[in-house]
Amino acid sequence: MAFDLLAGIRAVDMTQYLPGPFAAQILSDMGADVLKVEPPTGDPFRTLDPFDGDHRPTPFHGAVNAGKRIVRLDLKTDEGRDAMARLLAAADVLVESYRPGVMDRLGFGRQALEDLNPGLVHCALSGFGQTGPHRLLAGHDLNYVAFTGALSASGHVAGPGIYWPPVADMAGAMQAGLTIAGALVRRSRTGKGAFLDVSLAETVLGWQGMGLTQALNGRGAPDRARATLTGGAAYYQLYETADGRWVSLSPIEPKFWANFCDAVGHPEWTDRQHEPLPQTDLTAQVAALFKSRDRAHWDGLLMGIDCCYYPVRAYAEVPTDPHVAARGLVADAGDHTEARFPLHLDDAPPPSRAPVVEVSLADALAAWA
Repeated sequence: MAFDLLAGIRAVDMTQYLPGPFAAQILSDMGADVLKVEPPTGDPFRTLDPFDGDHRPTPFHGAVNAGKRIVRLDLKTDEGRDAMARLLAAADVLVESYRPGVMDRLGFGRQALEDLNPGLVHCALSGFGQTGPHRLLAGHDLNYVAFTGALSASGHVAGPGIYWPPVADMAGAMQAGLTIAGALVRRSRTGKGAFLDVSLAETVLGWQGMGLTQALNGRGAPDRARATLTGGAAYYQLYETADGRWVSLSPIEPKFWANFCDAVGHPEWTDRQHEPLPQTDLTAQVAALFKSRDRAHWDGLLMGIDCCYYPVRAYAEVPTDPHVAARGLVADAGDHTEARFPLHLDDAPPPSRAPVVEVSLADALAAWA
């Protein structure tokens, strides 16, 4: 049911919660056979924010682990560690998200893994990486993005804002998937495995080249709500409509801005596009215009105009968006809604994922014998 880009690759997923499981799901979506190893009590994500309070697994667990098989092992026992060693010896990839040092305490440190399987691609996904003064610092997504400087340029004039989904978790997962794929390409040439030290915080830091360049080269930082792409420009904004909905507008190119101005009956705004930032007065005028009519009116007027307009979709609207439907990007998967792997491969749309399934240790070992 998955793509075949990583067909034949076996991956052990020793992760919990969101970023590690999502990283391993990326491998599964590309065709890898992913076996998730959970403790006897299961991944704690199973009980995070249950919908109905009846102690059933949260649907979030199924959403981020669909496409995998799950086996439960107690790695604090000799039997559990022996079974894990057998699985790792047969695997191509290991994804784990423990704090630095935990794998050593479990008996699966770097040297032990290299002795067990020299061709193993081992991805250690952590908050701040395996070395450095923050390596053991507790944190979550918001802390990781704060570390990078990104929050200083995001939000409103009054202060930074919390965002959704958790950027560092999702970006770190994608970075893990990318580097694992690269390591497998190298292994195909050399036979050599790899140790990949992937940090959630450092992944988002790696996105900050433009902001750092601006801040450290005499131009000043891209301040919240004052720079072009942080809310300082009238032509790159979110605007509220009369019915309390929101729309996005981003006609950066002059031709698109001119199209917008003409469509809404304000051609006199065309030459004001590059007024000094922040464009407080022009933004207020455009805001008043959008506030004068409901979102349906603006959708009807502007969706057919080449002006970089799109309504801010509520989640409930996304599956029926004509583009989402035409491309097969979202589907009902029973206990969760499936946001499919965002790839069309050789014109084939993204396939549905197999439901997550728990297997016995004997079956897991037999499948990889």
